[in-house]
Amino acid sequence: MSQIIQSFYQAFADHDAEKMVSYYSENIEFTDPAFGTLNGERAKNMWRMLIESQRGKKFDVVYSDVKEDKNSGAAHWEAKYKFSQTGRQVHNRIDASFVIKDGKIIKHTDRFNTRKWASQAMGFKGWLLGGTSFFQKKLNAQTNRMLGKWEAK
Repeated sequence: MSQIIQSFYQAFADHDAEKMVSYYSENIEFTDPAFGTLNGERAKNMWRMLIESQRGKKFDVVYSDVKEDKNSGAAHWEAKYKFSQTGRQVHNRIDASFVIKDGKIIKHTDRFNTRKWASQAMGFKGWLLGGTSFFQKKLNAQTNRMLGKWEAK
Protein backbone atom coordinates (compact mmCIF):
# COMPACT_ATOMS: atom_id res chain seq x y z
CA MET A 1 0.00 0.00 0.00
CA SER A 2 1.12 3.47 -0.83
CA GLN A 3 1.92 5.94 1.94
CA ILE A 4 0.89 9.21 0.27
CA ILE A 5 -0.81 10.81 3.26
CA GLN A 6 1.85 9.68 5.75
CA SER A 7 4.54 11.11 3.43
CA PHE A 8 2.56 14.34 2.92
CA TYR A 9 2.40 15.00 6.67
CA GLN A 10 6.00 13.99 7.26
CA ALA A 11 7.02 16.58 4.65
CA PHE A 12 4.81 19.11 6.49
CA ALA A 13 6.42 18.25 9.83
CA ASP A 14 9.81 18.70 8.10
CA HIS A 15 8.67 22.08 6.71
CA ASP A 16 9.24 20.87 3.12
CA ALA A 17 6.54 22.53 1.01
CA GLU A 18 7.86 21.26 -2.32
CA LYS A 19 7.72 17.67 -1.14
CA MET A 20 4.22 18.24 0.26
CA VAL A 21 2.81 19.62 -2.98
CA SER A 22 4.46 16.84 -4.99
CA TYR A 23 1.74 14.54 -3.58
CA TYR A 24 -1.00 16.79 -5.00
CA SER A 25 -2.42 16.34 -8.50
CA GLU A 26 -2.15 19.21 -10.93
CA ASN A 27 -5.84 19.98 -10.42
CA ILE A 28 -5.93 19.59 -6.63
CA GLU A 29 -8.94 21.00 -4.79
CA PHE A 30 -8.13 22.09 -1.22
CA THR A 31 -10.75 23.37 1.22
CA ASP A 32 -10.48 24.61 4.79
CA PRO A 33 -12.19 27.19 7.03
CA ALA A 34 -9.34 29.72 6.74
CA PHE A 35 -8.86 29.86 2.96
CA GLY A 36 -12.13 28.46 1.64
CA THR A 37 -11.58 26.46 -1.56
CA LEU A 38 -8.34 26.74 -3.52
CA ASN A 39 -7.55 24.91 -6.75
CA GLY A 40 -4.43 23.84 -8.60
CA GLU A 41 -1.29 25.92 -8.20
CA ARG A 42 -3.04 28.30 -5.79
CA ALA A 43 -3.63 25.42 -3.33
CA LYS A 44 0.02 24.41 -3.64
CA ASN A 45 1.13 28.02 -3.13
CA MET A 46 -0.89 28.21 0.09
CA TRP A 47 1.36 25.52 1.62
CA ARG A 48 4.49 27.20 0.21
CA MET A 49 3.42 30.54 1.73
CA LEU A 50 2.52 29.03 5.11
CA ILE A 51 5.80 27.19 5.47
CA GLU A 52 7.86 30.16 4.24
CA SER A 53 6.07 32.50 6.69
CA GLN A 54 6.98 30.20 9.60
CA ARG A 55 10.66 29.81 8.65
CA GLY A 56 12.84 30.59 11.65
CA LYS A 57 9.86 30.52 14.01
CA LYS A 58 8.62 27.81 16.33
CA PHE A 59 6.05 25.96 14.24
CA ASP A 60 5.28 22.38 15.21
CA VAL A 61 3.16 19.94 13.22
CA VAL A 62 2.16 16.57 14.65
CA TYR A 63 -0.01 14.08 12.77
CA SER A 64 -1.77 10.88 13.79
CA ASP A 65 -4.57 8.47 12.90
CA VAL A 66 -3.49 8.27 9.26
CA LYS A 67 -5.80 6.02 7.27
CA GLU A 68 -5.38 5.39 3.58
CA ASP A 69 -6.56 3.10 0.83
CA LYS A 70 -6.25 3.33 -2.93
CA ASN A 71 -8.95 6.01 -3.33
CA SER A 72 -9.21 7.91 -0.07
CA GLY A 73 -7.70 8.71 3.25
CA ALA A 74 -7.94 10.66 6.47
CA ALA A 75 -5.68 12.00 9.19
CA HIS A 76 -5.69 14.11 12.31
CA TRP A 77 -3.06 16.80 12.61
CA GLU A 78 -2.21 19.55 15.03
CA ALA A 79 -0.28 22.76 14.53
CA LYS A 80 1.29 24.82 17.31
CA TYR A 81 2.51 28.28 16.39
CA LYS A 82 2.39 31.95 17.28
CA PHE A 83 -0.29 33.87 15.37
CA SER A 84 1.71 36.63 13.69
CA GLN A 85 -0.94 39.38 13.92
CA THR A 86 -1.40 39.14 17.68
CA GLY A 87 1.59 37.17 18.94
CA ARG A 88 -0.83 34.79 20.66
CA GLN A 89 -0.06 31.07 20.89
CA VAL A 90 -2.32 28.79 18.82
CA HIS A 91 -2.82 25.03 19.07
CA ASN A 92 -5.10 24.13 16.17
CA ARG A 93 -6.56 20.62 15.90
CA ILE A 94 -7.53 19.60 12.38
CA ASP A 95 -9.23 16.58 10.82
CA ALA A 96 -8.38 16.00 7.18
CA SER A 97 -9.98 13.90 4.48
CA PHE A 98 -8.52 13.03 1.10
CA VAL A 99 -9.55 11.70 -2.28
CA ILE A 100 -6.76 9.92 -4.15
CA LYS A 101 -6.59 9.07 -7.84
CA ASP A 102 -3.69 7.57 -9.79
CA GLY A 103 -1.37 7.90 -6.79
CA LYS A 104 -1.99 11.65 -6.28
CA ILE A 105 -4.22 13.60 -3.90
CA ILE A 106 -7.00 15.20 -5.97
CA LYS A 107 -9.10 16.56 -3.09
CA HIS A 108 -7.99 17.58 0.42
CA THR A 109 -10.43 18.93 2.99
CA ASP A 110 -9.33 20.21 6.41
CA ARG A 111 -11.91 20.78 9.14
CA PHE A 112 -11.38 22.61 12.42
CA ASN A 113 -13.39 24.60 14.91
CA THR A 114 -13.08 28.18 13.67
CA ARG A 115 -14.34 29.63 16.94
CA LYS A 116 -11.71 27.78 19.01
CA TRP A 117 -8.99 28.83 16.56
CA ALA A 118 -10.16 32.47 16.56
CA SER A 119 -10.34 32.50 20.38
CA GLN A 120 -6.72 31.40 20.61
CA ALA A 121 -5.51 33.68 17.82
CA MET A 122 -7.49 36.82 18.74
CA GLY A 123 -8.73 36.41 22.28
CA PHE A 124 -12.21 37.51 23.35
CA LYS A 125 -13.05 39.16 20.03
CA GLY A 126 -12.21 35.88 18.26
CA TRP A 127 -14.33 33.91 20.70
CA LEU A 128 -17.22 36.30 20.16
CA LEU A 129 -17.11 36.39 16.36
CA GLY A 130 -15.22 33.21 15.43
CA GLY A 131 -18.29 31.07 14.85
CA THR A 132 -20.14 33.54 12.62
CA SER A 133 -20.45 33.53 8.82
CA PHE A 134 -19.39 37.20 8.90
CA PHE A 135 -16.07 36.18 10.50
CA GLN A 136 -15.67 33.26 8.07
CA LYS A 137 -16.08 35.56 5.05
CA LYS A 138 -13.65 38.12 6.47
CA LEU A 139 -11.10 35.42 7.29
CA ASN A 140 -11.34 33.93 3.78
CA ALA A 141 -10.96 37.36 2.19
CA GLN A 142 -7.93 38.21 4.36
CA THR A 143 -6.11 34.90 3.83
CA ASN A 144 -6.75 34.96 0.09
CA ARG A 145 -5.49 38.55 -0.10
CA MET A 146 -2.30 37.46 1.72
CA LEU A 147 -1.90 34.54 -0.68
CA GLY A 148 -2.40 36.84 -3.68
CA LYS A 149 0.30 39.20 -2.41
CA TRP A 150 2.66 36.27 -1.81
CA GLU A 151 2.03 34.93 -5.32
CA ALA A 152 2.65 38.37 -6.86
CA LYS A 153 6.14 38.75 -5.39
